[in-house]
Amino acid sequence: MGTCGSKDDGIDTPQQGGERISIKDSTTAGNTVSLPAGATITPFVPGPPLAVRASSACVFGKEAIKCKLIAKTYASVDTRLFTFELPDPEKALNLPTCASILAQAKPSGSKHMVTRAFSPVSTNACLGTFDLLVKVYKGGLMSQHMDSLVPGEGEVYFKHLPYNVKIQYPFGKKKIGMICGGTGVAPMIQALNMLLGTTDDETVVSMLYGSRTADSILGKECLEQWAGDHSSRFSVTHVLSREPNPNEGVRGHIGRELVEKHMPKPGEGGIIFVCGPPAMYETICGPRHNKVVSGLLKDMGYSDEEVYKF
Repeated sequence: MGTCGSKDDGIDTPQQGGERISIKDSTTAGNTVSLPAGATITPFVPGPPLAVRASSACVFGKEAIKCKLIAKTYASVDTRLFTFELPDPEKALNLPTCASILAQAKPSGSKHMVTRAFSPVSTNACLGTFDLLVKVYKGGLMSQHMDSLVPGEGEVYFKHLPYNVKIQYPFGKKKIGMICGGTGVAPMIQALNMLLGTTDDETVVSMLYGSRTADSILGKECLEQWAGDHSSRFSVTHVLSREPNPNEGVRGHIGRELVEKHMPKPGEGGIIFVCGPPAMYETICGPRHNKVVSGLLKDMGYSDEEVYKF
């Protein structure tokens, strides 16, 4: 697990194509679990970015495949890094960049199968396994279920449908802005692996990453390592809403001033990727599944073509 390039998205969201993934009000501050007694945090640091394209179709298709959980680490106070075993130890997941997969399980006490979308944080350099970065919510059926599984015993079903494929690399832009919150950083990590790991790619990327506190930032060490190693091309600004330490990040929420300072300007040929909880979409760019841009970015002059909602 340790050296696999690595994510989404534990945020419960509606999907198309016959699946319905209900939005839960469990993404609000204070509704995540705490670090279990005796547990220690192992920061998510996958190493240098790896640009490994899918060599064939994704291992998962429309028929769900059962995968065993083989490892679990505590990536932050309320987030787990789950490593699942693929059916063939010699094959990669072969997921295109960027894309998600669907997890299915029947949690204890539930009458029905639960389906949730996740963006893996591992790359196609990983053979036989893949990693998910999952924030565990007190009311989250899937995240609680995964957290209850015993490595080596617990299993989850996975599949991958055409609508799970998002915007694809190469993105064709000289400047890319990323606005994300919580586990919305996962598809950004997918994109960054390709952008920073491709030797002749010169795209300049800037990220605004919203979290509650410094200890709840997912992949902080990974992002800061990449920003240090690729300082001419990648920068990350942490925006913290409830952090008591004044020396950590920027206080407040992502707004006009920070967008003006860090994101590509409207009309200069760039694009802004957005991924986070429903409230972030509503404020920043409008509902996730409406391609028309509204909210702050619309007010600032960004067109529909200059914003991509994951």
